[in-house]
Amino acid sequence: MIELTVKLLKELAPAAWRIEKNEDESAELFFVREQLDTRRFKDVSRLRVTVFRDDADGNRGFTGVDLTPGLTEEEIRRKLEEGYYAASFAMNPGFEQPDPVQAEIPPADTPLMRLPLYESAGRMAAALLAGNDHPQAFLNSAEIFAERTHTRILSSEGTDVSWTQAKVKGEFVAQCREPEDVEIYKDFEYDELEEDALTALVRETLAFAADRARAQKILASGEYDLVLTGENVREILDYYLTRASAYMIYPGYSSWQRGALVQPAEKGYESLDLGLKASAPFSNEGIPMKDRVLLDMGVLKTIPGINRFCRYLDTEPTGEYRKLSCDNEGSCSLAELKKGPCLWAVTFSDFQMDPMSGYFGGEIRLAYLIGEDGSVTPVTGGSVSASILEAQGRLLLSKERFTSARYEGPAGIRICGVSVAGPKEEM
Repeated sequence: MIELTVKLLKELAPAAWRIEKNEDESAELFFVREQLDTRRFKDVSRLRVTVFRDDADGNRGFTGVDLTPGLTEEEIRRKLEEGYYAASFAMNPGFEQPDPVQAEIPPADTPLMRLPLYESAGRMAAALLAGNDHPQAFLNSAEIFAERTHTRILSSEGTDVSWTQAKVKGEFVAQCREPEDVEIYKDFEYDELEEDALTALVRETLAFAADRARAQKILASGEYDLVLTGENVREILDYYLTRASAYMIYPGYSSWQRGALVQPAEKGYESLDLGLKASAPFSNEGIPMKDRVLLDMGVLKTIPGINRFCRYLDTEPTGEYRKLSCDNEGSCSLAELKKGPCLWAVTFSDFQMDPMSGYFGGEIRLAYLIGEDGSVTPVTGGSVSASILEAQGRLLLSKERFTSARYEGPAGIRICGVSVAGPKEEM
């Protein structure tokens, strides 16, 4: 199908074109309690063509066209022509295409890449069920997906690159029925067979569910040192990746510039060392990806982004990064990080960071109120609302590490002086 599409594109003769082909295979397992309810296997091929069109004023428009197996030559031709026509209504300032590159990257020699997908899914299922050993809480349901994707990208400039990636992801629901019936939803994603990590995550979430069932609505409004762990740390640090991105800087949503101190730390607190991790050897535009430094002691070193916005800013196109690393070694252990008084918030209804304003927060489902004397009280209700711009100078990070498909770095962060609203009284 690629050869036919290339032939038709050459006949159409747009200003430029790019083809991205993905061949996806997956093994999927669905559990109700500990019983396997459904198993499913998929093998899907997808083709996305981007066509570019220039006008007489030097502007360039583009649009994407999705092609599915089974289309006839005439159907493909019509879709490409429709996409080329649509590109004339989406004009932007002109820009150069990514530099051409040719490479075929061999698959990584890892268990997730070598093993049959059903076996990888089975191993992660065993790891998930191994953590289902809490005396009060239990797994209500779970889903596991082992996926492998072969990608090939071709362009009119001569790019022809291909590589294969694999990952395991899924979700589960932890439930506790007494003294209150509660459920906690958790999702996960790993680039490798992180069996021990998944078992630990299940045990931790079950413990959280049991504590949520007996949590009290006694949290008083005020300022707290807020402790966040796991993926919530990634959500906080994602502010710096988003604000540094070319798509934010070019239109003026972010005023950051390379070499600027964007995270000034007060004495005794952490200056962030953040990195961009290449999750794939190439971006979906065919740009070579590599690990890069985002922040060095709070100073911006890289402006990442897609080709178009990087060209507008006259900076090297890097591709978009989805995985962030924090290379700080951490100033204390996780236990010391949670030394009272503080509020360790572990689950929210919807914890978010707004990269435009810098405000972050969410409604608390479960937190631990840790007193100065070391007392620990599970609490629920209330909400966190704070600005990273006001709090970023007073950050502390743990020595313990956490790894997922989107983040690797300290497992915990302590943000000093965060505004917390107590739970509303029920009517």
